[in-house]
Amino acid sequence: MSNEKKNNPNQLNIELPEDVAEGIYSNLAIIAHSSSEFVVDFVRLLPNVPKAKVKSRIILTPHHAKRLHKALADNIQKFENQFGKIAEPNTPNFPPVNFNTPTAQA
Repeated sequence: MSNEKKNNPNQLNIELPEDVAEGIYSNLAIIAHSSSEFVVDFVRLLPNVPKAKVKSRIILTPHHAKRLHKALADNIQKFENQFGKIAEPNTPNFPPVNFNTPTAQA
């Protein structure tokens, strides 16, 4: 590493632990807010399972929530420029609990 990078007080060293790097799958986000914070709960819904669990909760200040919104919009635009428009199905915002899958029968 050059001396310039070592002496740069604005450089941020971010550690990504292995268990966090694996990620957590979520197919639903529930967002709530107060005057001082935004709370984003990431949920995993499974077919034919009536109960879903919050897998992760992130709490943000309004300032950081707005920065996240801008960063997501920028990344979605870049993704669509590279891979094509992301299709938005004409379905309700909240997916049905059973995902419209048939009930298993024995």
